[in-house]
Amino acid sequence: MKVDIGNALATETDPGVSRDTLERLDEDVARAHERIAAGRADGEFGYASLNLPERTDAAEIEAAVEPLSDAEAILTVGIGGSALGAATVSESLGGLDTEGESADIPPLYVLDNVDPAHVHEILAAVPLDRTTVNVVSRSGTTAETLSNFLVVREAMEQAGVDWTERTVVTTGEAGPLRELADRHGMPTLDVPTGVPGRFSALSAVGLVPAAIQGHDIEGLLAGGQRAADSLSPSLFDCPAYAYGAVSYGVAQRGASISAMMPYAERLEFFAEWFAQLWAESLGKDGLGQTPARALGATDQHSQLQLYRAGPRDKLVTMVRPRERADREIPETDIEGLSYLGGSTLGDLLDAEFEATEASLAAADRPSVRVEIERLDAECVGELLYAMETACVLYGELASVSTFDQPAVEWGKRAARGLLGGGEFEEAEAVADKTELVVE
Repeated sequence: MKVDIGNALATETDPGVSRDTLERLDEDVARAHERIAAGRADGEFGYASLNLPERTDAAEIEAAVEPLSDAEAILTVGIGGSALGAATVSESLGGLDTEGESADIPPLYVLDNVDPAHVHEILAAVPLDRTTVNVVSRSGTTAETLSNFLVVREAMEQAGVDWTERTVVTTGEAGPLRELADRHGMPTLDVPTGVPGRFSALSAVGLVPAAIQGHDIEGLLAGGQRAADSLSPSLFDCPAYAYGAVSYGVAQRGASISAMMPYAERLEFFAEWFAQLWAESLGKDGLGQTPARALGATDQHSQLQLYRAGPRDKLVTMVRPRERADREIPETDIEGLSYLGGSTLGDLLDAEFEATEASLAAADRPSVRVEIERLDAECVGELLYAMETACVLYGELASVSTFDQPAVEWGKRAARGLLGGGEFEEAEAVADKTELVVE
């Protein structure tokens, strides 16, 4: 993986960081690296996430899902980190087998919201008797996840499907979901200890659907390990630290928004995953960057207008694979379009990428280029691990508590109280809402 931070360093870039500033920041990076290394060595909560490439047992995951490998569809039931990691991994790898060849791979559907219309549509779309359900909840009590799972279970029963034979569970060591799985003898995998959900993509939490699809789980972990092995005390020697440090540096100078813009349809879920990682980890104590999600080249025709000519409060990160399958653009004699003939869609997408980058630079707006070799298992694993590490580094530099999410927990308690799940003062606060209704 390569990270080019040059367009965030130009002398006229606003907000931007100078090379001298980055040199000084590198001393803080070295200290942060020591803290991260110590946290990993001791298996501390959160820092243990960065040990997943060596902790995760690919063979255990593959053995657990083997009885369900006949699936014609996969339905992941989870929310937040219990769903986004799995969706990101599977969608990034697409319809490719372990050799990188096109294959007939069961599609992944995700139930990560309790919108009843959406749930109804998903259940109508999947062949319930040939679908593997992947339910994920560390506590086994997550209201949205368990509600959706109960709905899915009922739909299977009504369709005459034995849901116990078509479900794999990933959960904590104890809790209602663990008890249910044990009672019915369903294949069960562990949510790793010491790992917040948004950092768990390279564990069973994120890898079960990919394993059912036949993707290269060992390769994903090897890619993550490659990124782990690249960690060093200097941002100038470590792509992950370079990204985290520059993101922090420009945020200090006003880039309060981080726009993630991959140039590959298969990385659209990656931008979703990045948004949770960045927002939930760094949005503390009035600090952090607000993540924005874009897709190249689509959003050159919409959001780029704001990024180039709106407020100077954004860092745009552009991600692309250097190698990809391609398709020729047919020759045409239509006036004004003949220049396209003889080139390829890949050529056009690369031109769009470079034009966006140049457009931002010409307007003195900061951007970062992130490139991976290709969208295969190793490169995807490397990309995910690098972004997790960049996030941890940013948290260290900003002195925020990267691994907790108190605002999220407040909302969970309020919702549970409103549903009659206990007495919670957060639920009582709902009644204090100020109203000014216009009809």
